[in-house]
Amino acid sequence: MVNRIPRVPVREQDPKRRAANFDEVCYGYNAEEAMLEATRCLHCKNPRCVAACPVNVKIPDFIAKVVEGDFAGAAQVIAQDSSLPAVCGRVCPQETQCEGSCVLGVKFEPVAIGKLERFVADWSRENGAGASEHGGPDALSESSSELTPGLGKQLEGKVPENVHDKTAGENGPTGGLLKNGHRVAVVGSGPAGLACASDLAKLGYDVTIFEALHKAGGVLEYGIPEFRLPKDTVLAAEIASVRALGVHIETDVVVGRTVTVDSLLGREGFDAVFIGSGAGLPKFMGIPGESLNGVYSANEFLTRNNLMKAYRDDYATPVNVGRNVVVVGGGNVAMDAARTALRLQGLRAAKKTLHQSSEAKAGDHLQMTSQIEAEMSSDSISNVADKASLCGMETVSIIYRRTETELPARREEVHHAKEEGIRFEFLTNPVEILSDDKGNVRAVKCIRMELGEPDASGRRSPVAIPGSEFEIPADTVIMSLGTSPNPLIASTTPGLKTTRRGGLETTDEVVTTHPGVFAGGDAVTGAATVILAMGAGRKAAAAIHRYITSRES
Repeated sequence: MVNRIPRVPVREQDPKRRAANFDEVCYGYNAEEAMLEATRCLHCKNPRCVAACPVNVKIPDFIAKVVEGDFAGAAQVIAQDSSLPAVCGRVCPQETQCEGSCVLGVKFEPVAIGKLERFVADWSRENGAGASEHGGPDALSESSSELTPGLGKQLEGKVPENVHDKTAGENGPTGGLLKNGHRVAVVGSGPAGLACASDLAKLGYDVTIFEALHKAGGVLEYGIPEFRLPKDTVLAAEIASVRALGVHIETDVVVGRTVTVDSLLGREGFDAVFIGSGAGLPKFMGIPGESLNGVYSANEFLTRNNLMKAYRDDYATPVNVGRNVVVVGGGNVAMDAARTALRLQGLRAAKKTLHQSSEAKAGDHLQMTSQIEAEMSSDSISNVADKASLCGMETVSIIYRRTETELPARREEVHHAKEEGIRFEFLTNPVEILSDDKGNVRAVKCIRMELGEPDASGRRSPVAIPGSEFEIPADTVIMSLGTSPNPLIASTTPGLKTTRRGGLETTDEVVTTHPGVFAGGDAVTGAATVILAMGAGRKAAAAIHRYITSRES
């Protein structure tokens, strides 16, 4: 019988409060809320939600464990297929994937699968769950062999508990997995690389991830803001669970410069290489004024804030955000950039207010930051925000050339942006970025659009309305128009072909034109979602396993 209770709402930080801090917006479920929401699952015989999940998490199985209050068991079920459950529970577009396929959603609201996954992952982390609960050998089942053939057989033996891989080093023990004697190099520590490395480690491979930046995580670290994905707690814990499987992570290694793919396969002795290097070059419109002071790509803007902590006074890496910010684009990255800019404005206004009212020394930035954070976490935040608003009107606007219906961003992110006061200009397209006499941005010249006749696919293209030009005041412009795949590895690896769009050419989605080299995620498709990248990483792990085992037979 269907439990017809409404979908259990998720508690969130008040919009007025969160607009001036980088604390996580969504608080998630508590145990009682999660168990209640889990009772809404119909446990379909042929669950469409599993088929719609790019990593094939056994959703009804873990939800059944939640109903029972067996949260550790639920974590083990998820760990069979996902190495990043807390990440996926926060940033995956469940509404168009698992939840979008939920049968309950036909007449009612779908089960909150993403929020339940997040709860299980957070409970596991907060209650000291280790590698065995998050993907070690005890968490694996025979069903995993559907994606990675021979998995069960490979895991029949385990090394004694007191024996660790001699090369584990600071990355910790192997998780009790018997090594099979083969080595695989993974380029990039983003979602594709972490997923690929995890599956290979469970199969007994000695895996080393090479990351170009100084911190692991890829786009999870530099691209997604703190208020959506906390780094020091959530992300760090999930990367630690990958390390606990025996995966080695080498940072500050630029494959294509520090070392080449061919040298990894040759001199370094790796049996195969997976390229999950992610997206690379930001796209621009080619309109006048894009080189002015105050124009950023979303890549640079978010990296400066997320990886280089530009929003914190105790980091000497500030980024200039004006009083009027315009973000061009309509995807999730555009929402992240706009909401980050809004928070930087809010922090600046709050600092000004606190400077006027506190006795803190003018040069003591760390003390000031601590004071502000204390204010932000107190019940008086609304008063701080109210005072900050008196410092002068500041705006953050998103301009998008189609209507709200065509926005590619997640509905949840759009909703949060509106709650926080982000302005939206739909059917609007920039034609020029205007400057003042010092070469700084002063405004964005735009033109109104309308949707024309449908093309062959049924999509209506925007058409400019003659004579409808107008200006939007701006001193900061953030271009969020997507990215193209990183060209470095292809340009330094003979025999590695690319498509006309710059992505690596593959067969079976992950097999490149270079023997022993596999690829997935943004390096192949261009910018996509975290969960799609993870799915590609898992598929590549299975392909690598087949490739290496076939050479032995």
